[in-house]
Amino acid sequence: MLMANPATLRNLVKRYETLRSTHARLGTSESSRQLEDVSYTLCVTTGTRTVPDALAAAEAQLRAVPAAGSLGTASAPGEVQLTA
Repeated sequence: MLMANPATLRNLVKRYETLRSTHARLGTSESSRQLEDVSYTLCVTTGTRTVPDALAAAEAQLRAVPAAGSLGTASAPGEVQLTA
């Protein structure tokens, strides 16, 4: 099974949570679009079809890897690295 780079996955989850809060507060078409975009990316990255499933998969994947910084080289911001 392919797994997203843990740092990338953590960043996606954090971005989703931030945008969800922002959209709840502002409710603009721009905040909606950004939330939809990160939701889609999170689902694709975790191989799921719904945000709740994506968040659960991300949590499970992140629990299965060592803490941040102990996996070697860091990827560039926005870069997706898949590991086997």
